[in-house]
Amino acid sequence: MWPMFMRWTLRVGLGSMLLLTLALLPLTMTVSSAEPPRPPIAVPDLLDINTATAEQLKALPGIGDAYSKKIIKGRPYARKDELVQKKILPQATYEGIKYKIIAKQK
Repeated sequence: MWPMFMRWTLRVGLGSMLLLTLALLPLTMTVSSAEPPRPPIAVPDLLDINTATAEQLKALPGIGDAYSKKIIKGRPYARKDELVQKKILPQATYEGIKYKIIAKQK
């Protein structure tokens, strides 16, 4: 008797879940397709630390006359993180500008 009850419970449970899933499927499809497409995100122009002028460098947050001169004097850079490795900038200043700069190669 017990195994027969277990089989019946299992069939009823799985059948109920299947019916619930099939009933909610159109609802989930309409919700996801109801969102308007998002516009593409504009990527800001990155400043090349190998060719930027002192004025362009000073426009970056945390970069003044002294740091812009040190950046220009330490050129060329293979990677932007060399600003910290060569002790041109402190880590905190670099963290503030690392997503705004690039070190392009010629």
